[in-house]
Amino acid sequence: MLLSSIFQLGGSNKLFQDFLPIQILVAVSTIAQVGLIFYVFMAGLEMNLDFVLRAPKKPTIIAICSTLIPMILGTGIYSLVIIVDKKFLKNYVETYEYNRPQCYFIWSMVLSITGFPVLANILVDLKLLYTRLGKLALTVATHNDFYNWIMFALVFPFLVNGYRAIFSMLCVIAFILLSHFVLRPLLEKIVAKKPNKHDWTNYQLSFVIMGLFACTGLTDILGVNPLVGALIYGLAIPRGSFTEMLMERSDDFGSRYLAPLFFFSGGLRCNIVKVLQTVDLGFIVIVILSIFTKIVTTFAVTRYYGMPFRESLAFGLLMNTKGVLSLIVLNIAWDNKLISAYAFSIMTLTILIMTFMVSPIINVIYRPKTAYRMNMLRTIQNLGFQTEVRILVCVHNPRHASGMVNILEALSGISVSSLRVTAVQLVELKGRVTSLVSAQLEHQSSLGFSQSQSQSQSFEDMETIASHIHFFAQVHSGNHAETSMIMSPFATINRDIYNLAMEKQASLVLLPFHKHWSSEGNLEVTKEVFGEINQNVMKDAPCSVGLFVDRGLNSLLNANLHIIMLFIGGPDDREALAIAWRMAGHHRIQLSMVRIILCGKAAMEDQKKESGHEELLSAVLDKNKERELDDSCVNNFRIMGVNNKDTIKYEERYVESDDDIPRVVNEFDQKRYDLYVLGQGKGRHSRVLSEMLDWTDFPELGVIGDLVASNSFGSYSSVLVVQQYGYGGMEFGKNYENNPNCHPHICKPPSRTRSLSRMF
Repeated sequence: MLLSSIFQLGGSNKLFQDFLPIQILVAVSTIAQVGLIFYVFMAGLEMNLDFVLRAPKKPTIIAICSTLIPMILGTGIYSLVIIVDKKFLKNYVETYEYNRPQCYFIWSMVLSITGFPVLANILVDLKLLYTRLGKLALTVATHNDFYNWIMFALVFPFLVNGYRAIFSMLCVIAFILLSHFVLRPLLEKIVAKKPNKHDWTNYQLSFVIMGLFACTGLTDILGVNPLVGALIYGLAIPRGSFTEMLMERSDDFGSRYLAPLFFFSGGLRCNIVKVLQTVDLGFIVIVILSIFTKIVTTFAVTRYYGMPFRESLAFGLLMNTKGVLSLIVLNIAWDNKLISAYAFSIMTLTILIMTFMVSPIINVIYRPKTAYRMNMLRTIQNLGFQTEVRILVCVHNPRHASGMVNILEALSGISVSSLRVTAVQLVELKGRVTSLVSAQLEHQSSLGFSQSQSQSQSFEDMETIASHIHFFAQVHSGNHAETSMIMSPFATINRDIYNLAMEKQASLVLLPFHKHWSSEGNLEVTKEVFGEINQNVMKDAPCSVGLFVDRGLNSLLNANLHIIMLFIGGPDDREALAIAWRMAGHHRIQLSMVRIILCGKAAMEDQKKESGHEELLSAVLDKNKERELDDSCVNNFRIMGVNNKDTIKYEERYVESDDDIPRVVNEFDQKRYDLYVLGQGKGRHSRVLSEMLDWTDFPELGVIGDLVASNSFGSYSSVLVVQQYGYGGMEFGKNYENNPNCHPHICKPPSRTRSLSRMF
């Protein structure tokens, strides 16, 4: 069967022989078949049967409806294809040959397919993977993909060979049982002897590839397409680090070099030029009906379940994405004369249109920014004390999660206001998107995270992170917490954070500083790229942002905390004061609020023109209005906070020059506070502070935050730096980007904070 399908490429259409020698066509098709075997084998490795079996009822019903209904409607569309196709067929025999029930089923099956790998890549590119729409689309696509592969493996042989396939299918079912109950346990024992994926050599892995071709050859002998054997073998491979390593090493060879030849050979068969030359009304109707059949079906089902109009339409477009399986079915149908050249070409063209139309249309009709526009002021300051606070916590490892939980404990002190926490682990996306997404779906669906032995380091970290977050929710009753994972390229992961914060309607995003507290008592760099992520988030954040520098902040379960809030002025300081005030509601927290009043030289205003990037409130608020807001905020805090609670203290300090600022900060640092709560400092309009900001090592921390976080300053306190939403994000390096003759590493002076801190 394999050899016959190879030689049919060159002999089934005289058009190929006119352009390319038959030897080249046979060689291309042979290599293409090998690449396709690898591709299907990888699909089997990525397929998640446990997730399909444990799926909720709603996605399962949507997947079944979006599979069966398009197949039923597809039979009517193929009837129209036969009517239009009669003018291309030579005689009545050919008309009957392509009018059999098998032909109707093949056309309908192609319309029902959703390409899970293609869909996953589209969701990653559109930054919708971790939104409600993206998660539902992935879940339904996983089911749809599974149903289609089952039809391909169990039903397709009957379409090709008729009732003669009964014996072949009985043998294949026996082979499936043998693979699951005999081959899989044997492979698990072999893999268990080498749990470290680096212990496997290419020579040892070659036996795995030999097993792949043995399985494909066996199913070919049994009279079933060899791709079924590749799929069964992929499902039999034990899951875990071994599977990940196998996909990493096979991806380039199978998917990037060999599989494209399959698309090339399929393109040779597709005579689109001839079809386009005969475009008529029937052709247009067929294409339109084929494109919109699954879109309309899925749209109707999701609307029945109450999904909004735009989301349902976007969901229908995503479910209409086609993949390799569609082309496999078409090519096998071509080889066995189950589809005419006209039908093959028109369906191939329709598949291309279906897939290419998804991304641009979704960008137009579905925008998370507009979906949640009703909640424009997402800040802690604008929330009432009885309002639920929604917080998005971003971490990279369990150590970050442990520190963030201590911040959440401090924020949960107000009994009448609960927290709704969404904690996400940020993981860099490398390798195959579908394998990582499938692994994530499997991990999130596993009960109690009990499959840690088969998880990579990222998922093992996720288990620890989840235990920290859920322990917080259990101890502090009334609060809600959920955990998830964002897998995305670090260069654009800020867009995933943005969309998730928008969907969760978060008022605060908490980020970990890119340095960690070492055993020597210094802050050491964890990863520089973490700092770049923080800056990207702060440049364009959908709500307020908190950047946490953890120096071993204690848990409120074990100790009391002393917090200091330094208030200079501006929207960031007002937001920081609102957060500190909320923390002061905890019975084990003492808050000292210090207002630093600029006078003399320090009070001189910054005359630099604003960049014009500031949004919302900053466009209408002048400097005098800012002072009025600062005074009102502080006076309200003194009246309602200081006068009503003994654990809150207030004092003022006057600063006349830039040298006084580190001196005042050091004075308070000698009192060994556990936590600084500071505003980043945008909108202060102070020339001294603007000049000092140019000298900072980490401008995302602001002037005082950078000073306290400096190792040379000698502080042992943790720092929470807050940026309020609504005044434009941080603009890092703008003073140097505007000067074309100035290189940042040459023109930027050495850190001033270190020289100032040596005074103490």
